[in-house]
Amino acid sequence: MENGRIHIVIVVAALVAVIVGVSFGARSQSQSSTATSTSTVKPTVRITEKANISTLSPAFVEAAEQNAILKNDLSWIFGGKQQRGWYLYDPLIRQTLDIDNESPTTDFAAALSLWQRRTGLTSDGVLNEDTMMALISNWQNNRLKNRAPATPEQLLTVSASEFYDSARLPELRQVERNTYAAYKEMLAAALADPSLKLEHTASGEFAPEEKYFKIISAFRSRDYQEELRRKSPNAGSAGLAVNSPHFTGRALDIYVGGDPVDTNDSNRAVQVNTPAYKWLVQNAPRFGFRPYFYEPWHWEYVK
Repeated sequence: MENGRIHIVIVVAALVAVIVGVSFGARSQSQSSTATSTSTVKPTVRITEKANISTLSPAFVEAAEQNAILKNDLSWIFGGKQQRGWYLYDPLIRQTLDIDNESPTTDFAAALSLWQRRTGLTSDGVLNEDTMMALISNWQNNRLKNRAPATPEQLLTVSASEFYDSARLPELRQVERNTYAAYKEMLAAALADPSLKLEHTASGEFAPEEKYFKIISAFRSRDYQEELRRKSPNAGSAGLAVNSPHFTGRALDIYVGGDPVDTNDSNRAVQVNTPAYKWLVQNAPRFGFRPYFYEPWHWEYVK
């Protein structure tokens, strides 16, 4: 009888060991499967971060409705002047957000929400005054930092044919050497882009009658800048700068349409909608140029 009890105990113990082993093995396999699943899901989440934000969310629908109003009616101040709306900066905004969709849409609101989150703002997808000022700060921080005036050996005199005004005096046709080299590379890319349909010669140069992308102004001395300020006393800090980047010879005013350098909203509305300006917004950074957001024609070489 005693031997029978021992046999039963041994059999039960063996069964328990088998059950525990199977359970442990299944649990380990499950944990391994979960870990594998998690490691494959994470990259997908990162890659599709923008896609995972549902643009059909009621929050983004409401944000798009608010943006439709604010695009033309947002009240803000720059350079001591009252500004209205952000429609003039739409190409720059969409380039900053890395989105092609016209604003205002739910896609635009979703992309803006991501940018707001990265910038530490309330990520509601609404382009309000705080977000507008953050965008401006971002653009301004990308501009030329060193405003030291160019020395004579850093400058070269450019052919009159490359300027919007071919009658411009030689001393007003000077450009910093590296800036000019980058500008020529950018011109070649623009000429090679069939979507721009720029007039050119058989040798692949800009045709004399082509005005787009020609230089309006480059190097300006302090004396010349002061003369301009005297002629435009109401320009304010949003107009002719006291410490102008043009002193460096690394700032180029480039013709993008309309009245070449008129800051009236009606003129800038024409300029920001030309193919030339939109091309510069998308491509000029590749060649080292950054914009001054307030003046569509003004680009600075920052390399």
